Amino acid sequence: MGIPMATAWLQEPARALAWLLLAMAALTVLLGLGRAIGQRLQLKLVGIPEALVAGLIGLALAPSGPLPLLPEPVMQLWADLPLALLTLVFATLLLAKPLPKLAGLWQPVSAQVLLSLTLAFGQFLVAGLAVLLLLQPWLGVSPLMACLIEVAFEGGHGSAAAMGPSYASLGFPTGAALGLALSTVGLLTSTLVGGVLVVVGRSRGWTSSWPAPAPQGAPDAAGPGPSDQARSPQHPVPPQGPLQQLAAWAVNLALAGVAVLVGVGLLALLRGLAERTGGGFALVIDALPVFPLALVGSILVRLVLERLHLDGWVSAPIQGQTGTLSADLLITAATAGLDLALLRQDWLPLSVLSLAGLLWNLAVILLLAPRILPKDWFERAVIEFGQATGVAASGLLLLRMADPDDRSEALQAFSIKQLLLQPLLAGGVITVVAPLAISGWGLPAWTALCFGLVVVWASLGLVLASRRA
Repeated sequence: MGIPMATAWLQEPARALAWLLLAMAALTVLLGLGRAIGQRLQLKLVGIPEALVAGLIGLALAPSGPLPLLPEPVMQLWADLPLALLTLVFATLLLAKPLPKLAGLWQPVSAQVLLSLTLAFGQFLVAGLAVLLLLQPWLGVSPLMACLIEVAFEGGHGSAAAMGPSYASLGFPTGAALGLALSTVGLLTSTLVGGVLVVVGRSRGWTSSWPAPAPQGAPDAAGPGPSDQARSPQHPVPPQGPLQQLAAWAVNLALAGVAVLVGVGLLALLRGLAERTGGGFALVIDALPVFPLALVGSILVRLVLERLHLDGWVSAPIQGQTGTLSADLLITAATAGLDLALLRQDWLPLSVLSLAGLLWNLAVILLLAPRILPKDWFERAVIEFGQATGVAASGLLLLRMADPDDRSEALQAFSIKQLLLQPLLAGGVITVVAPLAISGWGLPAWTALCFGLVVVWASLGLVLASRRA
């Protein structure tokens, strides 16, 4: 009897491994197909990511799609990927970037930080008002729906998927699916509406660096994202020999892995402290995913490498390609796993939230940004619009459209701002705290707090701008 039992035990891991290989192979094929279609139609020129095309194809092939070819176990494996992939994206995000000097750091980016805080907390504010005044009285939706604009527009697909378990534990099981759908809307809106915004900015003379002839060696508009670091002359080019390239990839993947492990260790440490303290701190830490701490891990790894003068080990192109591929796989898997039946059922609240988020972002960019941002205000504002509506890559694409010769100071200010605020917003601590605060305090109190914070951030920005003048 022992032999058949052992055989059955061996078959189960073998079956699981077979499903895993099939899931990864199918995801790779989908992404390759999406990239081929995107390059053929030059979709990146209009800001449509190739990974989104791949995800829509996967959605059509999903069990609930019109051509159900993908089996359910594959979809279940894909559902577990976004959190792991987003953690890897965060781990690679700052490894290749030299840490900024602390002296004089706040002065050049203070307005950028305050604008970003106004955008993010304003998304909580308008979502809270939309739920309180429209969606709850008419449709009886969950108050946690007020979290979706920030998690979807600021955080994107990865944050929306990662927050799913937290929403489910608080009685909002459809939060992940609705957040993923809203992320897709934001991704498309950020590039399409943002492109129109750039055209208007050029025609009205808002851009400080347009028109300008693009140099022959300038990068095209086809690939914004982490891999843009590879084009910067300050970063070394990877070794050309096959063995050297393999060694460089091994070292850089190991460094990203160390950043992830540091994040896991920090989360374990925080949870150990939470068990002893209890209370609200324990609630926040229990719901905190690992990916914001992976960003902290990347900063710490970078700091150690710089102190030991070993930062030459880090290859910006490899880190960029790793982050870009992880983000593409994440978007593909998350989009393919959208619940079409749920979207048909909840199209009205999604439309209301999408419109509220878009109008808020446009209002901040067009009305507040010119008054609080310093030199190159439009370039600084348009990259924030892209990031706060879609993803950071959308913001980089819009910046490249507005400033093709990279003559403004927008990118540097944006990068430092991301370093300061990424652990807090767009999937960070505040994103995690928001549903807990709504459940504990109630949506009216949370919305009132966000209103107060929006007033504070905007007022500080206006005061600093008046002092600069």
